Amino acid sequence: MPEIKVTPLGAGQDVGRSCILVSIGGKNIMLDCGMHMGYNDDRRFPDFSYITQNGRLTDFLDCVIISHFHLDHCGALPYMSEMVGYDGPIYMTHPTKAICPILLEDFRKITVDKKGETNFFTSQMIKDCMKKVIPLNLHQTVQVDDELEIKAYYAGHVLGAAMVHIKVGSESVVYTVSVNKFALCHSGAAWIDKCRPDILISESTYATTIRDSKRCRERDFLKKVHESIERGGKVLIPVFALGRAQELCILLETFWERMNLKAPIYFSTGLTEKANHYYKLFITWTNQKIRKTFVQRNMFEFKHIKAFDRSYADNPGPMVVFATPGMLHAGQSLQIFKKWAGNDKNMVIMPGYCVQGTIGHKILNGQRKLEMEGRSTLDVKLQVEYMSFSAHADAKGIMQLIRMAEPRNMLLVHGEAAKMEFLKGKIEQEFNCYMPANGETVALTTNPSVPVDISLNLLKREMTLGGPLPDPKKPRTMHGTLIMKENSLKLVSSEQALKELGLNEHQLRFTCRVQLQDPHSDSDTLHRIYTHLKSVLKDYTIQHLPDGTVMVESIVIKVSSSAEDANAKVLLLSWSYQDEDLGSYLSSLLKKGLPT
Repeated sequence: MPEIKVTPLGAGQDVGRSCILVSIGGKNIMLDCGMHMGYNDDRRFPDFSYITQNGRLTDFLDCVIISHFHLDHCGALPYMSEMVGYDGPIYMTHPTKAICPILLEDFRKITVDKKGETNFFTSQMIKDCMKKVIPLNLHQTVQVDDELEIKAYYAGHVLGAAMVHIKVGSESVVYTVSVNKFALCHSGAAWIDKCRPDILISESTYATTIRDSKRCRERDFLKKVHESIERGGKVLIPVFALGRAQELCILLETFWERMNLKAPIYFSTGLTEKANHYYKLFITWTNQKIRKTFVQRNMFEFKHIKAFDRSYADNPGPMVVFATPGMLHAGQSLQIFKKWAGNDKNMVIMPGYCVQGTIGHKILNGQRKLEMEGRSTLDVKLQVEYMSFSAHADAKGIMQLIRMAEPRNMLLVHGEAAKMEFLKGKIEQEFNCYMPANGETVALTTNPSVPVDISLNLLKREMTLGGPLPDPKKPRTMHGTLIMKENSLKLVSSEQALKELGLNEHQLRFTCRVQLQDPHSDSDTLHRIYTHLKSVLKDYTIQHLPDGTVMVESIVIKVSSSAEDANAKVLLLSWSYQDEDLGSYLSSLLKKGLPT
């Protein structure tokens, strides 16, 4: 039996470094190629040696698909294609293709230029990698080769994020990042066909979380920022450049306008400015409210939010600063945090998930003394708030997605093991569910279905015979002739098949001999058989014909005397294949003899 194999090279019972290897119908596909925020050594990137110990990955992979631009999903792409070696197609949506190189270059600058790391990809490698990218349009079926096809659906996670339906023959897999079932400030809600894949692979970052209503969270966020500003404090909001940053900027911009507040709001220059540029460029990928507003004014043209200069961090008085990156593991957000951490008037609001090992994760777990580089310690006195504006789906959103797609099996990745176990238990009430660790392979046997077209005449004939209406959930038997033409199958009536193929009809009949003890004449025996069958088979048409035979439907019964025994009769039964069950029943019945 055919099977689909799924192996996480990263994000197996872990958050970050998403990289899933799928083998389906003889094809090998890599889903995402991310890096891990919590490591600075070889563990930062997926273990590509699982695919091949030596040689280029091109020989082993048919294609690579990137779901969205977050670094934990695309951060290892230039390393994989240019340093390990891959020349095949890389698929991602247009917004992801535009934004990906900006984030990769920023990541490279922090890692190489500021930290001085070697064995890392260069700016030229990023450019060479992006030349291999083939952009995807939503709902467009792309034929990777003669057998492998992919189709992207809107995921609503961040700008350009996509769920992907992968199909080889009748086998299929859907891969999704944590979709947003409900629209964010800047992006719409996710949607996918009821495609019933063999496996649905989903992120499970917030596997045990069922978040409160989005409006409550927004109100709480604005209240906390406002209170901190009123008492003269500074508010640091660490964000990744795209997605959440735009959502929170829109919230504060409208709140400042409504409340006529004067405290300055800043965002990290460069990266977020470029991000906003791409949000404006790909405005059609944002939600309906923003698209409508765009006619009057661009919601990404901020009046109250200005570009940040690092000298502003020492300015007196209240301010709000959006700074990258989002987990306080490096960069400008960490520098500002160090400066503001000692003042209890100040506040840091963590608006999303933080990977273990990052400063963000430590302070959210209540750590108040932090060991920094150079063995110095930092006392954390500012207020620490966690408010999930994450674009990842919560447990409820994941369950809604499962019911939308109706997969045969579910596979969870990109989540903490203990939390994934909880969600797995919930899912297993309705579906098979798996959660492999990194390097562990899940092999699922599939039952391939062969699509067959049925002629309208055959369906109409079934209806006239009083059969039930066609129901995709209830299998039923159809009698007809299967014709194969140009790699497609069609079920038609035997009459139509003969006509289409220009053939004459040949009837195949089954014959059976039954020995019967009866002292009467042949004609009397035949009449007794007719009377007996009339009394037993009340729902069937039974005829005693002048040619000395009895007919039951298509079954013909003849009687002749035995040459060896005058009291013995030989019954010959003949029937067509349609009445095989009835013919077998009659032969068994007559073997028991006739009533006296």
